[in-house]
Amino acid sequence: MAMTHFKLRELFMKYCLSHDHKEIPPIPLVPKDDPTTLFTGSGMQQLVPYLLGEPHPLGKKLYNIQPCFRSQDIEEIGDNRHTTFFEMMGNWSLGTYFKKEQITWFWEFLTDILKLPKEKLYVAVFAGIKNIGADEETYETWKKLGLKENHIFRYGPESWWSRAGVPENMPPGEPGGPDSEVFYEFTQVEHNPTYGEKCHPNCDCGRFLEIGNSVFMQFKKNTDGSFSELPEKNVDFGGGLERILAAVNNDPDIFKTDLYATIITSIEQSSSKKYTDLENKSQIRVIADHIKASVFIIKNGVYPSNKEQGYFLRRLLRRAAVKMHKLTGKLNAKELGLIADQGVLVTYDKVHFDREQDKKLITNVIVEEINRFSKSIDRGLKEIQKIQTIDGKQAFDIYQSYGFPLEITEELFREKGQTVDKKQFYAEFQKHKDLSRTASSGKFKGGLADNSAQTLNYHTATHLLHQALYDVLGSEIRQEGSNITGERLRFDFYSTQKPSPEQIAKAQDTINSKIQEALPVEFKILPKAEAEKLGAKSFFREKYPDMVKVYFIGNYSKEFCGGPHVKNTKEIGKITIFKNEKIGSNLYRIYAK
Repeated sequence: MAMTHFKLRELFMKYCLSHDHKEIPPIPLVPKDDPTTLFTGSGMQQLVPYLLGEPHPLGKKLYNIQPCFRSQDIEEIGDNRHTTFFEMMGNWSLGTYFKKEQITWFWEFLTDILKLPKEKLYVAVFAGIKNIGADEETYETWKKLGLKENHIFRYGPESWWSRAGVPENMPPGEPGGPDSEVFYEFTQVEHNPTYGEKCHPNCDCGRFLEIGNSVFMQFKKNTDGSFSELPEKNVDFGGGLERILAAVNNDPDIFKTDLYATIITSIEQSSSKKYTDLENKSQIRVIADHIKASVFIIKNGVYPSNKEQGYFLRRLLRRAAVKMHKLTGKLNAKELGLIADQGVLVTYDKVHFDREQDKKLITNVIVEEINRFSKSIDRGLKEIQKIQTIDGKQAFDIYQSYGFPLEITEELFREKGQTVDKKQFYAEFQKHKDLSRTASSGKFKGGLADNSAQTLNYHTATHLLHQALYDVLGSEIRQEGSNITGERLRFDFYSTQKPSPEQIAKAQDTINSKIQEALPVEFKILPKAEAEKLGAKSFFREKYPDMVKVYFIGNYSKEFCGGPHVKNTKEIGKITIFKNEKIGSNLYRIYAK
């Protein structure tokens, strides 16, 4: 019998607990206090301050399973192993165990607990580059565990981790180190020579699947470009839940795991198409991935829009709708709502959702967006009828304006005996991607927290704003999110009453009076129950561990937060609220600088 995701979660939890690790709750998919990324993209994202030296409230051995979303390769979804939404199983050592223990424990988990055949496991180790030698300790550890030399591969920069990427890109003072990936070989998959003459673990043909990576934060870059060893070394491990489950079930198609089986069944029922038919697989995979990711994003309080997280939600839903249209020749918004409920919510009920409580909001958002999109499709069809001859640039403009994929445009013009210049279409598409990446290179770095002085000022000012709104508007206000950059702070909140200009002005005056009082900013690590009893404010979407970090601003503000902050409010300077707007039902947004 195939292993379920429930069982895999249980086994991972028990194994970590048996080695004295404490569970840290996953952070929301939309991070509250990280302006450098729109979504949580890895399990280590919340651990950055602690990997860099801050003490963690729960100690030095930690683990969790973190929901993640990565938008970079939305267009590539459709093969048997890539998804935008996934869960990362992670464990961390903050200066305690290191390479030998981590490698041994992960090997035992894979082979003794999960019973993966040793002959199908391969590993990669760091081969060394200029200024940094090969990771012989990791190589020898794998050998002592019984791994054959032809199952151990040495790679250069591919087996190195730092927040800045390869070693030469690291700024002085930046930590990083070698890593060691583990791959599972699906012997039933034939090597595709398109990807190279010989297959190897880092080959993209699909025969090998990376299922886990242990990062050893061992070095710090010096000002002269050399590297020195860190006094306290850390381990950051991440393993894909979906991929490990596929390996345990010895099937290279992660969409056949029970993380997707119910979703795909609901798509089959809605479309009257079978996943087993080769011509349907890619479209069904895209629908399954995109609807699942959309459900999780909506659960995190995001609605479709043309900005930031809402932009990606809209893009996911519309791409799923287009694929369903391609499968069935029609677009039925209610069917996509049913897939969200009977597929996604059923699969994750009592793990990440309460189906009965969540389904109305989530399905309503999806149905409303797809109904809105169907009108856009109608406009696009009318626009296409006006075009006498089609070229690749026009096809791309239609794609941009109305969400029409190239395949649908081709089908409409085939009746006129015309073909679309695909080379020109993809040239325009690539140009657009390059411009988007350039424009957003600073926005989508993925959790490389900005600790500039101005950002720290605004971070602390946000705590003052939260308390000031509480004082002015009453105890029913609730934080819904925040976004802080070096240029401004943004604070979203729930309120049953619309704030008047006078109330906003009073909140601004309160903030500046507390800044003028030069209040000290300090933190304490406390039991969660004690912090709640003290009246410390928290973000309701976030789960907190039994021990929490609480920042105190004098006797005025108390709030759960990982930090960092200024030492004294006098460092902040004057704060001006320059915009206040309604963004939803009882939802408001304040901008200040």
